[in-house]
Amino acid sequence: MAHMTVNVEYGIHSLLVMLDADGHPLSSRDLADFQGISHSLLAKIFPKLEKAGIVRASEGVRGGYRLARQPEAISFLDIVDALEGRKPLFDCQEIRGRCAVFGGAPTPDWVTHSVCAVHVVMLRAEKSMRDTLASQSLADLGTTLARKAPPEFTAGVKSWLQDRARRRARRPSGPTPNRTAGESS
Repeated sequence: MAHMTVNVEYGIHSLLVMLDADGHPLSSRDLADFQGISHSLLAKIFPKLEKAGIVRASEGVRGGYRLARQPEAISFLDIVDALEGRKPLFDCQEIRGRCAVFGGAPTPDWVTHSVCAVHVVMLRAEKSMRDTLASQSLADLGTTLARKAPPEFTAGVKSWLQDRARRRARRPSGPTPNRTAGESS
């Protein structure tokens, strides 16, 4: 968790859009178009979310992604860990034993007999961040946004999603080459 990439932001925004989809599958292409971002970027994000059990894919032209769990059961920590992996916030290099004062002599035991004090602070910070991310669910953010955004915005999102779904429904079904789960053109 050393540095959260843009994947986390796009992943969370995509999942928020899915809250307004009323359980209908959304393609990664539609979600990318909605956010004005690269289709290929979301095509890399969604398999990670699927592997983590956050979304479920359905195949085909009318397929796409749906939430695999209730929004209340999807924490920000689940999303971050799915997209970034569980990397430490701080990678202690144990430089305290290389102090010039020791002049190349063996490092005294008092220097290294316990966890580095800098590392302890960083471990506390990481625990705090992970606890905060674990305490916030996708549903919590959805509720906050629903209170903040005017009703016409939510209606506009739903209308946009329904329009995309109608367009996909009009396409002929059947195998389409080079099309993966959750992707439509």
